[in-house]
Amino acid sequence: MGELEDFLTDMLDRQIAAETAIHNGDVEPRMALWSRNEPVTLLGAMGMSEAGWDKLSRTFRWLASRFSDCTSYSFELLAAGASGDLAYTVGFERVDLSVDGGPPHSTKLRVTHVYRRENGEWKIVHRHGDYVPLDEPAAEGASEPDA
Repeated sequence: MGELEDFLTDMLDRQIAAETAIHNGDVEPRMALWSRNEPVTLLGAMGMSEAGWDKLSRTFRWLASRFSDCTSYSFELLAAGASGDLAYTVGFERVDLSVDGGPPHSTKLRVTHVYRRENGEWKIVHRHGDYVPLDEPAAEGASEPDA
């Protein structure tokens, strides 16, 4: 197996499980995947821009407190690469969930993650997510995000 396949096998299943958990209000699996070593950064779809583990961990706990009733989470990988101790993924996240106890709805985000290998284990060091523009055609079966 090559370097990229090793990375994808190691990381993506754990990341999908962690994202499903946070969308059901459980932050711990996501936090376990993130590096505590600087720099770590977040450019979130809900408008947050954070740098540093202390700020990210507070933001992740805040997000988890707002999310519930996730009935579906999927990640469509568009591109990935790994070289040495750095790797990245680019793709679409689709989630059906409730926010702040509201009615269930669907979202679709474009997401990029950067990973760093630390002591033989891949850790996330950056996440950028944003909503798919309303004028971009959705993939078959996907619903448009909230405006």
